Amino acid sequence: MSEKENQNMKKKPTAWRLIAKSLGEKSGKDDREADKIALIRLSMFLSIFITNSFIVANALRHWNDKTTVYVDGTSCSTYQTPPLRKMNGVLEFE
Repeated sequence: MSEKENQNMKKKPTAWRLIAKSLGEKSGKDDREADKIALIRLSMFLSIFITNSFIVANALRHWNDKTTVYVDGTSCSTYQTPPLRKMNGVLEFE
């Protein structure tokens, strides 16, 4: 093993290294590019996580709303069914 590889293996795992490794397989030509890719993955994960948090918070907030909507039926006209039409062949109407 070269001296550089030996130093890399002895590094203490920092928070950033653990986050980057948790985001998936290391990609890129070198460590600098891999860090940029990990930042992009982290920003995507955070945006998805924040969006989902807001969706869940909204669902919980409106979980047991007891709002009732009343419709006054006196102003509505009665519904009339449309006249029947003869079917001509397969799904063809006259």
